[in-house]
Amino acid sequence: MSEQPMNPHPNDENANADQAEQEAGDGGRVLDFPARPVELTAPADEPAVLERDRFLTGEIVNHPDDAGGGRPVLVDAPAPRRPDGVLPWIGREIERRPIIAPWLRHRDDIRDAARWATGWAWHAAGFHTVRAPLYAARLAARSPRGAVVALANAGRWVGDAESKPLRDGAIRGREADQFLRLAAARAERVRARRRLAVVAVLAGAAGLVALDTWAPGWLLGLLAVAAVLLLGRVGTTPDKPVTGRSVVAHKPTRLTSDLVVRALGALGLGEINKAMSKGANGITFPAPITRDGPGWRADVDLPYGVTVSDIVERRDRLASGLRRPLGCVWPEPAHDAHAGRLVLWVGDQDMSQAKPRPWPLAAHGQADLFRAVPFGMDQRGRLVSILLMFANVLIGAMPRFGKTFALRVLLLAAALDPNAQLRIFELKGTGDLSPLEGCCHHYASGADDQTIDAAMESLREVYAELNTRAKRIAGLPRELCPENKVTPELAARRELGLFPLVVAIDECQELFSHPDHKDEADRLATGIIKRGPAMGVILILATQRPDAKSLPTGVSSNVGIRFCLRVMGQTENDMVLGTSAYKNGIRATTFGPRDKGIGYLLGAADEPQIVRSAYIDGPTAEAIAGRARALRELAGTITGHAAGETRTDDRPARSILADVAAVFAPGEDRLWSDTIAARLVQQWPTTYPGTTPATLAALLKPYGLAPAQVWGTDETGTGRNRRGYLRDAITTAWEETERRRRRTDGDNR
Repeated sequence: MSEQPMNPHPNDENANADQAEQEAGDGGRVLDFPARPVELTAPADEPAVLERDRFLTGEIVNHPDDAGGGRPVLVDAPAPRRPDGVLPWIGREIERRPIIAPWLRHRDDIRDAARWATGWAWHAAGFHTVRAPLYAARLAARSPRGAVVALANAGRWVGDAESKPLRDGAIRGREADQFLRLAAARAERVRARRRLAVVAVLAGAAGLVALDTWAPGWLLGLLAVAAVLLLGRVGTTPDKPVTGRSVVAHKPTRLTSDLVVRALGALGLGEINKAMSKGANGITFPAPITRDGPGWRADVDLPYGVTVSDIVERRDRLASGLRRPLGCVWPEPAHDAHAGRLVLWVGDQDMSQAKPRPWPLAAHGQADLFRAVPFGMDQRGRLVSILLMFANVLIGAMPRFGKTFALRVLLLAAALDPNAQLRIFELKGTGDLSPLEGCCHHYASGADDQTIDAAMESLREVYAELNTRAKRIAGLPRELCPENKVTPELAARRELGLFPLVVAIDECQELFSHPDHKDEADRLATGIIKRGPAMGVILILATQRPDAKSLPTGVSSNVGIRFCLRVMGQTENDMVLGTSAYKNGIRATTFGPRDKGIGYLLGAADEPQIVRSAYIDGPTAEAIAGRARALRELAGTITGHAAGETRTDDRPARSILADVAAVFAPGEDRLWSDTIAARLVQQWPTTYPGTTPATLAALLKPYGLAPAQVWGTDETGTGRNRRGYLRDAITTAWEETERRRRRTDGDNR
């Protein structure tokens, strides 16, 4: 074999070509790959395509010598790679989902769930207990059929009916061996089951004979009833149940992304329709749709160019698209995100139709204005509280939509703080706030000039009090007043005169539009709003005509807490809720005629809230105000109008202890509660309307008095023990209260 000479030039292209031709001569085809990469050039007819691809991949950069050359410039920097390592999420915006479900983090939600479960169990037990005889009759009527069914099932079991399909299959498949094996196995099982059946019948007969011989009659009857009921249960078919349904559940439709997209697409917004027509609907959900209280919450990112305010103003159409009542659908902006982030909450029940929860302070307890006081509930059923100290409040609404009721809730809470001084002026003249008259330092009600003059005089006093308090605070040692404002410790020291001072004016438009006082009222109210919070002065205004003429700009623009119920237009909405509130999607114009007491609350929390104020009717307000007066009598803080120093009518100031002591006739040392309540209503019908033993107990509880069993005689002369009070206990409490009041008055002088 001859030796091939080595190529002295392995990189020579000609040599490579000759070698390729030699190898190709053997019938193969050799592809020549260059040793060095060559630049790819675009075909003459496709220069723009290659240029575009290089531009999109970031290969093209702008060099100084390219200026004016018409070459594209990379304006978007390449996306950074995801950081690798132990902590790849550092520096990225993430949202942590709650570990515990939201409804399990609120005591009220847990209590409501437990109350609902207990109520359902009680109702179901009562429902079925009442119908137990009917259920027994049904079972007895079906027992014959049950006996037949039981015998038939026993016969099928003895005859091994369950294996018949297998034998039939073997016959159809012409599998003789399989059939013979199945038949032999069946014969063996049938023989064993027949023996068991004979033994069971003999044992049952022996048991019946034994029971009939030795068992008592009641046991035989009980066993017979059990047997009849059991056979009736066996004879019951699934389509005819024995028991009926104790409740009929009307479960609302579960909120899904498809429902939300469909409802948004029905709003008639061009950008949404355009986004949905391109295949990708443009509506995304940054978080899962979750259960939130008695409803569903969906976070929605709207298409580009669509804002939440566009959705809010079409709330009725959105409710129609979701097939839910209007009071169940509440779209809100996500104030911590962009303008296109929608928070949609859909409740199970119309907010206006839901049963209102009782006010937490209605039956017991007292308030502290340095802490948040309960005001109402949001659409999720959670308690909403307001911190009145260091703030002012503005309430606005159309007539007959709950404005005065909302104001009364705040004033009752303030009255339950015995250290707070109340100055209330009701310029409508209907007496809606009259239950609080016995707790007020200043009080006036009327639509006349005399009432407006009284309100102006009180505003002048409060405005002058600002200077007095400012000097007093400035003169205090730094350790007593480190922040140069009223603190709970300073307010508790009555001699300093820095107690909370609450001024409330209902229908304030009558004052601010009065031809003689409007300018001065504007100046005084604006000064109180700006300077009063740090000095313990709280101004609460309510109006049913929130416009520029009735509500001065200096007042409306400086109030910290705002509550707006239903209004008709954008101007009224922004006068109460603040400039641009309507533009930002906070629109009280979306409330309907049935949404009484429901409004937007701003300033009480970080974000606007939809709140239904607590409902307190007249008798309940009377009872709460009576308890508030009792707290003030115990604390010795009844002054001014409540103490009889200034009066707007001829009625004397009332004391519940003195009035109860007065209803005892000579020689009576004890009375039943219902007797005392009846005599109070008879003697002072306007002061104690509708008083009951329960109301009487609530009024006397702050004095340490509780009803006890006392002996008495009824109309027939029959003696018996019933709950009531002793005269000595009433008079002792009254004397102690008077001594405390006189001692406090002496200290104040």
